[in-house]
Amino acid sequence: MSNRNQTDLSNFKPSVDELKKELKRENRKKEYRNVLRNTLIVVVSVAALAVLISSFYVTVLKVTGDSMTPTLETGQIVIAQNSQEFEAGEMLAFYYNNKVLVKRVIGSPGDWVNIDANGRVSVNGIELEETYASDLSLEPTDIEFPYQVPENRWFVLGDHRSVSIDSRSSVVGCVTKEQLIGKVVFRVFPFDAFGSL
Repeated sequence: MSNRNQTDLSNFKPSVDELKKELKRENRKKEYRNVLRNTLIVVVSVAALAVLISSFYVTVLKVTGDSMTPTLETGQIVIAQNSQEFEAGEMLAFYYNNKVLVKRVIGSPGDWVNIDANGRVSVNGIELEETYASDLSLEPTDIEFPYQVPENRWFVLGDHRSVSIDSRSSVVGCVTKEQLIGKVVFRVFPFDAFGSL
């Protein structure tokens, strides 16, 4: 009986409609595999490009602490553009003690920085108009002013001076080239504060 069933199956010829359906099914499977493969190629390419861009051009950072309020608040996400050239007033990100700090550039290599008893800052004898600072303060400091910024270093201060540990303290000191991450140029989160800095 089983031989007879096998014989019946071997004589079975599919209809044209059945062949068309099977061909359609095979074509759909092939199309699905192509779409899946192309999607994977695009996702891997975009991920690789994002890694390259973040490695060589920009770094994404999450802000912690109050030293840059009101300009930057804890939890905000910013982008730092890899750079080793800074103008006074720009913000830079740097490594310190296995942490990332963001501070504002006050003095460049060779500049003379002075902070008076009221916390007013001058660079090379010219008082800075610091609209970004939430408070002015000489403290905490353990260096003597006026202070000359060493070569290949930057003197930095937080915007919230009374709580910021920055170049006024010899513990942090001036930022070296080796510590640099880059210039903080853009805020991406929260979305209501999205935009350039």
